[in-house]
Amino acid sequence: MTDLSIFPVTRKWPAQHPDRLQLYSLPTPNGIKVAVMLEETGLPYEPHLVSFDSNDQLSPEFLSLNPNNKIPAILDPDGPDGRPLALFESGAILLYLAEKTGRFMLPTAGGRYETIQWLMFQMGGVGPMFGQVGFFHKFAGRQYEDKRPRDRYVAEARRLLGVIDKRLEGRTWMMGDTYTIVDMAIFPWVRTLLGFYEAAELVGAQSFTHVNRVLEAFLSRPAVARGLDIPKRG
Repeated sequence: MTDLSIFPVTRKWPAQHPDRLQLYSLPTPNGIKVAVMLEETGLPYEPHLVSFDSNDQLSPEFLSLNPNNKIPAILDPDGPDGRPLALFESGAILLYLAEKTGRFMLPTAGGRYETIQWLMFQMGGVGPMFGQVGFFHKFAGRQYEDKRPRDRYVAEARRLLGVIDKRLEGRTWMMGDTYTIVDMAIFPWVRTLLGFYEAAELVGAQSFTHVNRVLEAFLSRPAVARGLDIPKRG
């Protein structure tokens, strides 16, 4: 049996199944990405809730795994060369799991880089910009009388939705007929922007017909339905 005790994170979140991949997360868009990927692949894993309410992400144990104090992070006892691997950043984790399983990435060398390209598009644009809309529209930004910051990010979110919508024209998924980690990365954020952040009207979501079509297809997948609630809160 793999000994994970050398990793400080296991002192706060003991591994009941140390032979399984350990997931430290919360069902936010970035956390959902990895939970969905794990559900889609069928890899055995053990989820651990990192509660922001109690500042778990700032604990020494979690910081030993991710010094950037963000979820998700993983600890894979069966990493490269048979050694455990600790990994943070949702995009990096998606890439790792895709290569580990040989699934959910275009199979050709060129297709692999195209997949990575669109994953970077999500990481560098969709996540940060949609998150700012959430801050300025639903959370603390509501207190600001000056709506220029909100409107700046709303305009950029609308532009990004337009990019996604154009990409999906004539395609089943972002990479064509193949469902990939790009869809798993983008659509938890689209779901949150339009639903939890209550910004559908603000960004004119009804005009992005292909985005809405693929969001519905994404949410209808059984693995996605499960991944939306992993790890369970409370």
